[in-house]
Amino acid sequence: MVSRVIPVDPFDLVIFGATGDLARRKILPGLYRRFCDGQMPPEARIIGAARTEQDSAAWVEQVAEAIETFLPAEKRDPAGLKAFCERLRYVPIDATGTAGWDALRAEMREGMVQAFYFSVAPSLFGALAERLHNLNIARHDARIVVEKPFGRDLASARELNATLAAHFREQQIYRIDHYLGKETVQNLMAVRFGNTLFEPLWNAQYVDHVQITVAEEVGVGGRGAYYDKSGAMRDMVQNHLMQLLCLTAMEPPAHFEPNAVRDEKLKVIRALDPVAPEHIVRGQYKAGQHPSYLQDVENEDSLTESFIAMKLHIANWRWNGTPFYLRTGKRLKSRKSEIVVHFKKTPHSIFDADAGSRSNVLSIRLQPDEGIDLRVTIKEPGPGGMRLIDVPLDMSFADALGPEATDVPDAYERLIMDVIRGNQTLFMRGDEVEAAWGWTDPIIEAWTRRADQPVPYAPGSTGPEEAAILMHRDDRRWREI
Repeated sequence: MVSRVIPVDPFDLVIFGATGDLARRKILPGLYRRFCDGQMPPEARIIGAARTEQDSAAWVEQVAEAIETFLPAEKRDPAGLKAFCERLRYVPIDATGTAGWDALRAEMREGMVQAFYFSVAPSLFGALAERLHNLNIARHDARIVVEKPFGRDLASARELNATLAAHFREQQIYRIDHYLGKETVQNLMAVRFGNTLFEPLWNAQYVDHVQITVAEEVGVGGRGAYYDKSGAMRDMVQNHLMQLLCLTAMEPPAHFEPNAVRDEKLKVIRALDPVAPEHIVRGQYKAGQHPSYLQDVENEDSLTESFIAMKLHIANWRWNGTPFYLRTGKRLKSRKSEIVVHFKKTPHSIFDADAGSRSNVLSIRLQPDEGIDLRVTIKEPGPGGMRLIDVPLDMSFADALGPEATDVPDAYERLIMDVIRGNQTLFMRGDEVEAAWGWTDPIIEAWTRRADQPVPYAPGSTGPEEAAILMHRDDRRWREI
């Protein structure tokens, strides 16, 4: 497969929090990959900024170590790494004080795209935005990238949006959700809106239900202090799963451009019905080969959920009566993220009673092996009558497009390059964030008011039995994790 990488314009990218875990694991290895793939122009420069007092040479050593640690050997090249590191600078900076800002201003060049990545705690977003604006470091067309969480409720999300808006216009703010950078998430839009085969059937008349699953094998690990204040609802449903739901359910935008896409996503969130308590299952993993959730977060009285399953309805013409089932959790049987569209059964079977009435299933796999498959019914080969079986029409990227297709950019790689291009299509808009919290807050407030206890579930399982019962009541089944 021929590479179609198009270089971006020359840029200065400042990474605040440049010595932190996210920068080391994702941002810097991703930028290195874009450099090696020819997408980063020779004039591009990356400026690390953090409170650690060190010079550029020391930071360059840390960057090289991070790339060697978090990228496999076959994706590294000594000559490429040396050339990449020549584009790195470092400025010690006090995010809430005055130290380092003059030095940062001196590093910025005219005629370059300006981008500032806030890879720091949200409590520092306001201080960084204020200094970049008031000290005339950021130009009128500069871009800022902010990481989730975008608040922890509607009030804090509004406050954060107002803080950023005091110094930057909405067109300059890129709220990054790495799930939207995944290849298959974008392929979902291509499948829906690029094929006459699917879009006419993408509605309540033909779709029985939709399942969206993000399952993890790991526990909360070293994130216990943060996670226990958030839980699966705030950490996963309000952002990642909500975005997948919106892309699955939204109306076709007039054009594939940022505001048109985000307008349609916003309509989905605003059309979500409130969720009845009986349509929500919350769980906490028990101890097994690893510590329990309560041990991981060091809080024996915690009522925070590590698992959630819920049944949603969207109150519009397209989806009236079609349920959407969302499920996410930690310490589950396997790592899997997928969107599964179950079409309705054939209205009448012309075959014998044993053949039954069957349905087609479209599965969009996000991880671990990105791809799409469609299950269709065929006759089982051989003599003996009309025996029907379901088989997948499977399109894994490697099989369909060659081995190079599996070496697609990581989500962070793609999204950072979109920032440089000025393309906000795969980033969340401020009103989207607020609408999502507006729907989520009443659910969380009801749990708190009732002091709901999460249901214990065994690690390595598919979650609480109550989640299976949620589906069984509707005569449906979860897809196997």
